[in-house]
Amino acid sequence: MRFASPLFLILLSIIPLLAWDYLRRGNLRNASLAFSDISVAKNIRPGFRVKYRHMPMMLRMLAIFIFIIAMARPQAGQKEEEIITEGIDIILTLDTSSSMKAEDFKPQNRLGAAKEVIEEFIKSRKNDRIGLVVFARYSFTQCPLTLDYGTLLDLTEKIDIGIIEDGTAIGMAIANSVNRIRDSQAKSKIIILLTDGINNAGKIDPFTAAKTAKALGIKIYAIGAGKPGVALYPVEDPIFGKRYMQMETEIDEELLRQIADETGGMYFRAKDEKGLRDIYETIGKLEKARIETKEYADYTEIVGGFLLLGIIIFLVETVLTNTVFRKIP
Repeated sequence: MRFASPLFLILLSIIPLLAWDYLRRGNLRNASLAFSDISVAKNIRPGFRVKYRHMPMMLRMLAIFIFIIAMARPQAGQKEEEIITEGIDIILTLDTSSSMKAEDFKPQNRLGAAKEVIEEFIKSRKNDRIGLVVFARYSFTQCPLTLDYGTLLDLTEKIDIGIIEDGTAIGMAIANSVNRIRDSQAKSKIIILLTDGINNAGKIDPFTAAKTAKALGIKIYAIGAGKPGVALYPVEDPIFGKRYMQMETEIDEELLRQIADETGGMYFRAKDEKGLRDIYETIGKLEKARIETKEYADYTEIVGGFLLLGIIIFLVETVLTNTVFRKIP
């Protein structure tokens, strides 16, 4: 319910004033007759008219209250909302080459940190279809575009180094990602590519693949992951067990920047796990789903009901005042 003329509700403030004036003047007037002894009167139980002597005034104030509500034009109806959502189609493309074992990122290594941040990114999205492509020497689809985030998170958790022959085929990864999103009808189509190496495998040139993405209206955000300089890399020694060696971090930043610029995306360098998390949060803010809300309202005047109720109460009060609760001067 709503009021078409709510300013009239200010008049409700006169009701407390009427009540105060009634109590001030009220029916507790000083007696006009004096009695020497009222002990007998004290034992007399008050009758109906004495007990309910305030009823006419209460009915009058109730009638005034209802008339003021009627003046404010109450309207009853319903409001409906139509929510239009327009999601984004996103392919998360993740490098799983052996260099992702480097332990310059926490909690485990580069791949472990990337998986953790990607899972947080997935949980933060709504109404977006998300797919997952992994690559090393070759590229394959870990999960096609889906709104089933539970399944997507399970498949992300299962990603590991060694499931694909070692190498870094960035061009193949982009081509596979483009192929997975090319038929999308979404207004915004993006690929988030994360790698820590240099393109050294595959038959497709990365920049050529980026041009294909641009032609299909697909934007690429490229992320180079790795601490500058050297990073500790674990090696399994058959005699001494696990040991560490230093490995130079080699990222073709110029290529990744060209790929991003060509498609209208952006290039980021993640030097630690916090930087990587900040990058995915930034991309998430840049690429937001469009949500549009339209409201429809249909209201009907219900003043008549309030007026009728107010008139009935006013008539009842008038009758009671002049009959049952009539006062003799």
